[in-house]
Amino acid sequence: MSLLSDTVRAAGSATAPGELVQLRHELHADPEVGLHLPRTQRRVLDAIDHLPLEITLGQDLSSVTAVIRGRGEIRSETRDADGHAPAVLLRADMDALPVPEETGLVWASENPGLKHACGHDMHTAILVGVAHDLCARREELAGDVVLMFQPGEEMHDGAALMIREGVLEASGRRVEAAYALHVFAAGFPQGMVVGRRGPMMAAADGLTVVVRGKGGHGSTPQRALDPVPVACEIVTALQVMITRRFDVFDPVVASVGSIHAGEAPNAIPEYATITASVRTWSTSTRDEFRHAAETLANGIAAAHGLTAEITHIDGYPCTHTTPAETDFVADLVADVLGPERFTHLPHPFAGSEDFSRVLATVPGTFIGLGATPTGLDPATAPFNHSSYARYDDAVIPTGVTVLAEIATRRLAASASRDA
Repeated sequence: MSLLSDTVRAAGSATAPGELVQLRHELHADPEVGLHLPRTQRRVLDAIDHLPLEITLGQDLSSVTAVIRGRGEIRSETRDADGHAPAVLLRADMDALPVPEETGLVWASENPGLKHACGHDMHTAILVGVAHDLCARREELAGDVVLMFQPGEEMHDGAALMIREGVLEASGRRVEAAYALHVFAAGFPQGMVVGRRGPMMAAADGLTVVVRGKGGHGSTPQRALDPVPVACEIVTALQVMITRRFDVFDPVVASVGSIHAGEAPNAIPEYATITASVRTWSTSTRDEFRHAAETLANGIAAAHGLTAEITHIDGYPCTHTTPAETDFVADLVADVLGPERFTHLPHPFAGSEDFSRVLATVPGTFIGLGATPTGLDPATAPFNHSSYARYDDAVIPTGVTVLAEIATRRLAASASRDA
């Protein structure tokens, strides 16, 4: 039996079903971080127990992959050589953050220093609701649906691990499209769905520069090769270089988070270390910045008689949505919820997402859902990752409706196109 009644499935329903709200609260009170979320995995499995699903558990992470086999009419020519029907994928990330909770909620985190500050508990509850809804409507599905319950989105690259373990082929053939929904604690009105064609989220990489000189006594700098002023010069020059070398409409954001050199105030250190976060929105600019940063750091260091060692740390690539899939979801939301409920974003986000790994492999899109609590101004409410961020349970039915309809209509559209 579905966790969602017909009333709850109706567009714009304002009351979340009690079972999904309770699941979300249980997940929120017991957050886990990283790739191994045994208690979260157990709650998901309990919530989808007895559903007609083909379930696979992760080997290197505590993921759950569940396949729903549609029973709708499928023409023989849409099946592959092994008889597998077309399939689409829906993803929910499940991990929390090492952030203390300061919301004062009755169901706040009971694990010190950990919080579902990015709404992944809500994503998980929504996808559980989708599982129940679609299993109750399998006769309508002209193909299969892969449900991807993923750990380790927050800096652990769980999507890459699940791809390596076969999530994209879980139904027997590669999914032809993939979709993910992310809630926002602020920035958008409650219940608003947002998306963007093309670049949606930034690539997020790390940059480390070690400037090596020659240590000495602070009273005689002429006997040393001081790496500190050289490191400071590199930091400033990086910002100038960005404004002069890169297109403002294909930008780079480089933020130096730390500079460290030495311990004693009267000693010139042997080296100075710079670490930075780098955000880009295209592969060409990402590559160009790496080359330019190396040239700049090496050149400045050499000009002062020092050397520089540059290390680039690969993070998540840019999240590029497929324009046609974004338009498909926009039209669907307008039809199901109303034309005022979808907004095409004029600019991408500077945050990053490992769903980019999926969208780099198959077509699809990534959408946002406003979950600003009732009574708070979306412009001033605490945003995702804040200790004070809160998400309104009232949007859970909207999330379930949108994702369930995406799967149902995308499979139907695929069958129609192949006709």
